[in-house]
Amino acid sequence: MDLIGISRTLASLSLLSAVFGLLLLALLVAPGGRRLLAREVHGQRRLLLLVAWITATVSTVGSLYLSDVVGFVPCLLCWYQRIAMYPLVLVLGTGVITADRRTWRWGLPLAISGLLIALYHISIQFRPALDVGMCDVGVPCSARYLSVFGWVSIPVLAAGGFLLISALLLVARLDREGEEAPVRPLEPSEPSPG
Repeated sequence: MDLIGISRTLASLSLLSAVFGLLLLALLVAPGGRRLLAREVHGQRRLLLLVAWITATVSTVGSLYLSDVVGFVPCLLCWYQRIAMYPLVLVLGTGVITADRRTWRWGLPLAISGLLIALYHISIQFRPALDVGMCDVGVPCSARYLSVFGWVSIPVLAAGGFLLISALLLVARLDREGEEAPVRPLEPSEPSPG
């Protein structure tokens, strides 16, 4: 597959990730949506983490392909996004293997940080005047090495991945399997047991 085919595949995956991530976030904030998600994901934490891990792995491999094979030099903001994405492969992979219910605590800050950086990077590409001078003239953050479907650039690819990973981790947080049931205090009108 050539650069155009790979770019289209990555762009399609990123857009699907963004749509699915937005759908999950909408369910998390919709009345009754959180309860529905909690019921549907019960016992599925490992699967949610696996999908998040696959997303992080594809994003990492895609970024390495674009820089090391194609030869696109990453700008400063691209490096910051990599700093957020690459550790997610290890954090989420460990979460899949151990089924640790606390994985979201380690992964979510990385994913949200990466998403915010990607969104800022996208805004610089559309409005270069928003650059506060942190980007190098030799490798400007406003440059678009890719423009798939006329608007999907490399930071858009990253944003889709970060958005889906963030949403999956928030949903995985709802799965309480393996936790002890919270102890409900007795109401004053209830008789004490025993």
